[in-house]
Amino acid sequence: MTDKQRYTANYQKRITQVLEYIDSHLCEPLLLESLSKVAHFSAFHFHRQFTACIGIPPGRYIQLLRLRYASYRLAFNPEQKITDIALETGFTHSESFSRAFKQVFGVSPGEFRRQPEWQSWHSQMPAAPQIRREPDMQIAIVTLPDIPVAMLVHQGSPETINQTAARFVEWRKTSGYSPVRRCRTFGIAPDDPHNCDPQQFRFMIAGEVSAAIPEDNEFGVVNSVIPGGRCATVRHQGSHERLTALAQSLYRDWLPASGETLRDFPLWFHYHNFVHEVAEHQLVTDIFLPLND
Repeated sequence: MTDKQRYTANYQKRITQVLEYIDSHLCEPLLLESLSKVAHFSAFHFHRQFTACIGIPPGRYIQLLRLRYASYRLAFNPEQKITDIALETGFTHSESFSRAFKQVFGVSPGEFRRQPEWQSWHSQMPAAPQIRREPDMQIAIVTLPDIPVAMLVHQGSPETINQTAARFVEWRKTSGYSPVRRCRTFGIAPDDPHNCDPQQFRFMIAGEVSAAIPEDNEFGVVNSVIPGGRCATVRHQGSHERLTALAQSLYRDWLPASGETLRDFPLWFHYHNFVHEVAEHQLVTDIFLPLND
């Protein structure tokens, strides 16, 4: 590694430390001086350094991140009071939260909770920044048994997957099948969102079950199986928005050099936790690429 590469890597690491600190302390006051200390940057220059790397000023970034997490809680924790969500995501009171939310998304938090418009939400919410370079992927080959699942098929824009996910969560809660605390949660990805007509894009959301479920339900949840066999697997910690790029790296870099061939089943994911529960840098997801015997 050259001196220039070392300096760049160190700089990126310091910015990443700030992002992770913000992510983990959203409910606390986040002042520029304290953030500059996390990065070991001069407080006189930190605002410009952060803006140059991330593309928006730190104050705006913090507000949008708070609104991002609040949106997930509104959609996926319908029993939680809006005031509690506001306080947990760093707003001093519900009025300031409602003003900020409506200014960005054009609807109140209550209106969003009743009818989330995820496509409009995505148009206003910038993608989570990706500063840290991925380390060499630690890929393992495992052999798995069949996994019986209850499955809900999403077809349409990738930006509306959260609507389908919310419906699946509601089915899990109301039916009592595949309780999320005891049963694993999966995503099955037959289509690449970057190489597919948005209206033809498919993604399957699934939960582990111990027995077949009744399929005559209003949610459209059906029985299915993730077939057992050999898989290449790699663990990712961080935003789900990085998963597509990691999958592409598996296909582009690892597969040609491995000598392996692919089985006739799509790439799939095992989600260990969820965006409405933990900070995005704490999300843990296992990626599985099915291989021939």
